[in-house]
Amino acid sequence: MDQLRPISFETGIAPNATASVLVTFGRTKVICAVTIEEDVPRWMKVQRVEGGWLTAEYSMLPYSTLDRKRRDITAGKLDGRSSEIQRLIGRSLRAAVDLGKIGARTIWVDCDVLQADGGTRTASITGASVALAIAVNKLVAAGKLAESPLKRLVSAVSVGMLEGEALLDLCYVEDKDAEVDMNLVMTDRGEFVEVQGSGEEAVFTADQMNRMLELGRKGLDEIAELQRRVIAEADKPDAGALEDLSAFFGRGK
Repeated sequence: MDQLRPISFETGIAPNATASVLVTFGRTKVICAVTIEEDVPRWMKVQRVEGGWLTAEYSMLPYSTLDRKRRDITAGKLDGRSSEIQRLIGRSLRAAVDLGKIGARTIWVDCDVLQADGGTRTASITGASVALAIAVNKLVAAGKLAESPLKRLVSAVSVGMLEGEALLDLCYVEDKDAEVDMNLVMTDRGEFVEVQGSGEEAVFTADQMNRMLELGRKGLDEIAELQRRVIAEADKPDAGALEDLSAFFGRGK
């Protein structure tokens, strides 16, 4: 009940992005990619806002679920759930970055669910945080930034009450049957970014909420350690890596 599903991070999954990660929570798989655009949104220019911006997009591919999920473009608009989740991802990651230090740039975060088995939003935040850290480290290594704007890592996990017991990191079947469903987003320093919780035709006590928060913090401590390891490994330069980075960011010629 207090264990995370097997978690893995595969970096460099989308070579054309500035940084990318395939994150896996059990059978849930999400590609998280970060792309740096050397421009800011029009509203920032109009309002003369200094610094840069970070925004996120989220989608579930048609084959990510048991029954084919229709693409949003077919309906002509983003569905409400996807809109809510991508706003959550963006809020969570903006809490990790000093936007004033990234310059006049937009950081695009794209999270595409390949396979959904519960916890796609929490996996997206966790994987995107790793991709973001790798991306800004590349900017620093290429001389595009004097220092890293990353203030902290963020990660997320689901918790819930199932048959009266607190449960960590729910898969789809557990989530579907849970009496209470909660998502926690925290920093690697133990600070809360967001807490989402609701009873599913049920109620929960303060003791149950505290038990879920306790389980969530335990799981997020473990996830943060995994994130740090992956980022440290990704930051090890290969032969000629700095030259490649300079060329990637337009400084090689």
